[in-house]
Amino acid sequence: MDVYVGRNRSHWCLHRDLLCYHTPYFQERSLGESKQKDGKMELLEEDPQAFGLLVKWLYQGRLEDVSDMPLERKWDYADACQKLYLLCDKIDMPQLKNIAIDQFRKGCYEAGLVPGPEEIKPIYDTTPARSPIRKLVSQIAARQIMDPESDSDASTYRMCFEASADFAIDVVNAIRQGAKNAPPEVLDGSIQRIGVIVKKAAEGLASTINNIAA
Repeated sequence: MDVYVGRNRSHWCLHRDLLCYHTPYFQERSLGESKQKDGKMELLEEDPQAFGLLVKWLYQGRLEDVSDMPLERKWDYADACQKLYLLCDKIDMPQLKNIAIDQFRKGCYEAGLVPGPEEIKPIYDTTPARSPIRKLVSQIAARQIMDPESDSDASTYRMCFEASADFAIDVVNAIRQGAKNAPPEVLDGSIQRIGVIVKKAAEGLASTINNIAA
């Protein structure tokens, strides 16, 4: 089966039975596409890097471990694994989804980098409430906001606060949980930052409500 992925129509020629074996999503898509486009499948909204990792796992049964990669490759690989997670969430491939989030988490840590609002927003746009990857990125955002040595503050994530009430709630809850475990001297120094993030979260919630009402 010819599969075209992304806006640039990256092309793979894959075994239909293998795709359909791992998820009913491809079975349903292939049946529909075969009637309309000579057996070709178009996934033009998906990320080619993420799909390439999916293909690698389908045919080799494994993904590379980010720990074995040089430092300069770690973040790009982590980013691709984040997109792979979203793809697997959409097409219902839980085993590969779990591998993807583990590689994403490890890649961020080893690269010393964190997802920004541009990476976080698509997660909240496409995943359900209580998704493991939502919990992970909201905790990362909360740590960045509360860390006095970080360049990030609440305004860094304005895009996410305005777009998703869930993100605002998750970040505030992550900060609240962190505050429970913080020693008094750390907590005292963080009161102002907590106030700022709560204010930004409230603004985000208000913006979301206004957008819905409009």
